Amino acid sequence: MPDAIETGLASAAKGGGAIGQVRIRQTSDGQFALSHCEDELTTELRIFARPEDAIEIARYDDAGNYRPLKTAPNLRRGWRLNVTNMSGVRDAMDYFYPGRLAAFGAWKQNQLITTTLRETLNRQSGMYRVAAKISDEQIDDLVGSFCKSNGGCLRTILWKRDSNGAAPSTKLLAEKYDPSFDQTGRDRPIIPLICQEACGLLVNECRKAVKAESDG
Repeated sequence: MPDAIETGLASAAKGGGAIGQVRIRQTSDGQFALSHCEDELTTELRIFARPEDAIEIARYDDAGNYRPLKTAPNLRRGWRLNVTNMSGVRDAMDYFYPGRLAAFGAWKQNQLITTTLRETLNRQSGMYRVAAKISDEQIDDLVGSFCKSNGGCLRTILWKRDSNGAAPSTKLLAEKYDPSFDQTGRDRPIIPLICQEACGLLVNECRKAVKAESDG
């Protein structure tokens, strides 16, 4: 029996849906084609045929720059990945967006555990320990800029700023916290890229914000 993840992927494939910037489409022969959402009308695409090819596709943006954040809205265009079955779709998506299908599955089954930003920062050690000293005002500005969907990250934030349940940033639109909203702005059926806790890149930005404040 398909689990919540495969059920979601199958529904997306039949309905022209997507996860992040990757469109999922079931072909007439029962197989599946993955492509960039903005390449629907593009015919000259480089064809790939293995789920693990998604690793290379997702490695660099269109300008050839390395993508440290795989959920950033800068996935390169010009490709199509053909896979034979739903298992292949699932594997490819795990390469495109590591860990996001597992988070989605846990969320669908009401088993997702979220971690507040303050808790994440307070458990840091070594050179990152200083990140816990960041002020609420700095967090508001930083998260509002670093995590915004337009140019930042396509994840839907479900964690809170602190144990009091404060929103991560008042400078993000309410839709940034809504799993039903397509963070690409294309308004299509989506499997949300769930964000259950601050990523390492955000933690590093918090560290740099504190250091900049103290050095200034």
